[in-house]
Amino acid sequence: MIIRSCFYYYYKQPHMKIKALGKQLNPKLYPSLGIMVLLTGTLGLQSSFAQEENSKKEVKPLLFKQQMVASESYETVGVYDVNKDGKPDIISGAFWYEAPEFQNRHFIGNVKRFGNGEYYDDLAHIPIDVNGDGNMDFATGGWDNQQMVWMENSGNNQEWKQHLIDQTGNVETARGWDVDNDGQVEIVPNNPGHPLKFYKLEKDAAGKATGKFTKIPVADKQGHGLGFGDVNGDKRGDFIISNGWVEAPQDPLKGKWIIHNEFELGTASVPILVVDVNKDGKNDLIVGQGHGYGLDWYEQKTDASGKKRTWAKHPIDPFVAQYHTMEWIDLDGDGEEELVTGKRYRAHNGRDPGEKDPLGVFYFKWNGESFTKHVISYGPYGVGKGAGVIFAIADLRGTGRKDIIVAGKDGLAIFYNEGTDY
Repeated sequence: MIIRSCFYYYYKQPHMKIKALGKQLNPKLYPSLGIMVLLTGTLGLQSSFAQEENSKKEVKPLLFKQQMVASESYETVGVYDVNKDGKPDIISGAFWYEAPEFQNRHFIGNVKRFGNGEYYDDLAHIPIDVNGDGNMDFATGGWDNQQMVWMENSGNNQEWKQHLIDQTGNVETARGWDVDNDGQVEIVPNNPGHPLKFYKLEKDAAGKATGKFTKIPVADKQGHGLGFGDVNGDKRGDFIISNGWVEAPQDPLKGKWIIHNEFELGTASVPILVVDVNKDGKNDLIVGQGHGYGLDWYEQKTDASGKKRTWAKHPIDPFVAQYHTMEWIDLDGDGEEELVTGKRYRAHNGRDPGEKDPLGVFYFKWNGESFTKHVISYGPYGVGKGAGVIFAIADLRGTGRKDIIVAGKDGLAIFYNEGTDY
């Protein structure tokens, strides 16, 4: 299937009605958004305005080719060379899929189901060689079993062994971030209602990974949502949780982390992105609502002293629900990062606002004033694709272009990036 991404443009005409996805929306409800206009695409929706603005700054969208890999309903995926043949493979749930066609699949091990069978205790995927044998393992975690574990790559096409890292509390998901800036990622679980901590892989005197982890406490409690990045410009990575940011000490392994309760982000995404959106030298936040409607960026502002900090909320897309995961990466090769995200399918098994809305995978491009929305996949179940909890972005074919690999309860798919030469 060939998909030419379509896009929306946020065009500020506060007295005009907003038309999006076939619905007339009252602009009074979204005064800072202005008007959302569908310019081009394959969905058959058209607008009769914003042509002048479009001609000023034409954006040629990327072309994507979709390949379904499996109908399994795991919600996480990773990409790395499992069998050391020099080619990137796809790993999701109980299987890994061999490059380059991704049609031959190999069994890793059974994954426990829970929640009326709709979830798996496999809500993270962090590639890491835990035991130093040269084979890439991965860390994952579960909500029901309340554990972080690592799966040992057998290296011989046999079943992978599971090893306990810690009994952490319910795992919403987890990420791998280099917290202490030593070149090795630490494992950071999002455990709503439980303490915030991270796990550092221990190494021996020769620098070889030992298969053991040390737990580092950060804060007494965290909510839904987690991010990592330098908030205050001191060159150290801070944590972002739903009710504030946690300032890193000079020594992140032994020092005291300090929480600043400067915002409330709701059921925030994982990750919460820490990036300088408007290029003013201060990092901002990009936050999706994982179990409701909304995608926003929070502009960091400081007073003349640089010490008093405030956050101005700007909507990116209030019309789509379950923006649970996202990445900030240069997708089109122009040297500027794009926001890649999508709607998670059946995030709470039909109980969240907007769960029955059409599915989609999107990328958003900053145009200097606002974000332009490009649609990679969109439609009802079976047409549009849900984004799951973790997706991967990697060059699967050696083209120099970044492809998007998306898992979810609606299956595993690849969106091959065909570029703009069409």
